[in-house]
Amino acid sequence: MTNKILTAPLEQTKTIAEKTVYSILFTISLSHLLNDMLQSVIPSIYPLIKTSYHLSFSDIGLVTLTYQLSASLLQPFVGMYTDKKPKPYSLPVGMGFTLTGLVCLAFARGFYSILLAVALIGVGSSIFHPESSRVAHMASGGKRGLAQSIFQLGGNAGSALGPLLAALIVVPFGQSSVMWFSLAALLAIVILIYIGNWYKAFALPKAKTTHAVTATHQLSSRRIGFSLAILIVLIFSKYFYLASITSYYTFFLIDKFHLSVQSSQLYLFLFLAAVAAGTLLGGPLGDRFGRKYIIWISILGVAPFTMMLPYANLFWTSILSVLIGIIISSAFSAILVYAQELMPGKVGMIAGLFFGFAFGMGGLGSAILGKLADSTSISYVFHVCAYLPLIGILTAFLPNLEVKKKKLA
Repeated sequence: MTNKILTAPLEQTKTIAEKTVYSILFTISLSHLLNDMLQSVIPSIYPLIKTSYHLSFSDIGLVTLTYQLSASLLQPFVGMYTDKKPKPYSLPVGMGFTLTGLVCLAFARGFYSILLAVALIGVGSSIFHPESSRVAHMASGGKRGLAQSIFQLGGNAGSALGPLLAALIVVPFGQSSVMWFSLAALLAIVILIYIGNWYKAFALPKAKTTHAVTATHQLSSRRIGFSLAILIVLIFSKYFYLASITSYYTFFLIDKFHLSVQSSQLYLFLFLAAVAAGTLLGGPLGDRFGRKYIIWISILGVAPFTMMLPYANLFWTSILSVLIGIIISSAFSAILVYAQELMPGKVGMIAGLFFGFAFGMGGLGSAILGKLADSTSISYVFHVCAYLPLIGILTAFLPNLEVKKKKLA
């Protein structure tokens, strides 16, 4: 009897760890929504702080750079550390940095205090993304693409929701109203403590017993490094193109079709909704048909539509933008899980590297394309970016891991 009592929790742990834990997946997705919603508050207050503190555009650029550096460069190092030493409660600690940054931002009274505030929010993001991606991986029950898609869906929703809430709260009531967002951070901390409890009670024992992970492929270190480099280039093409849409699509529509600001925002919303749908589809399709094929379709397959977009009328522009959003957004979950399968046991490091690089490319792309638009035209930007998905041809050089798994089996 005593032995049964002692072994029951271990058996329960094994059963839970080997199944897809949807309650955890949707909970970590909710926390991703809250995290990315809070991150997106930063650019929404730029007009306020520029006027209040007489900042130049260069100063605003430095604020963005400070946030991006702290939010992207630290992620791989956080992931590497927690791969070796799992920290179940690092997620609420990271959200604590974000909470502190929000409070500092609400009461900042000068340029340098604003830089400190956004740096703290960036550190919170650096801790959150690698570890929350690890939680999604552990709760996947083998359905890793689906798990990452559910996780990513929350982030996309939060990024879209943040500016809307900022427009309703921060713009009418001023900088100090950023404090209201600290309530969302507190809610996220409570949710992440719950996640940490699950991590510690169920997933951490499983992770410790399977710490030495054996690869399901027989690729050399050189081939793995080459494959990772290709994936990084694919991320570059995807997020540079997305930067052209998310930052300048409304300007393109206004310039070409003479739409109002409100109407152009509706077309941008359609695109963002398509991105959310594609994010949710990409992961499970990769689980079923193979991640390499989804990467092929998502990056290279979108090229015909991106090349038609600059020449289309308004009706077809809206149709093409939806198709582009669905197709191109399906890539990230497939790329991330593919990279994690290339380097098993490095879940946090890979998540940090790819989330950090994706974030950095989005910001860098926006800045470069803005310069290009200033020196040429917004239409020229869309003509140039239309060819970026052709980089997807590099997918041909990726090994087919699914075939190798079958051979090893």
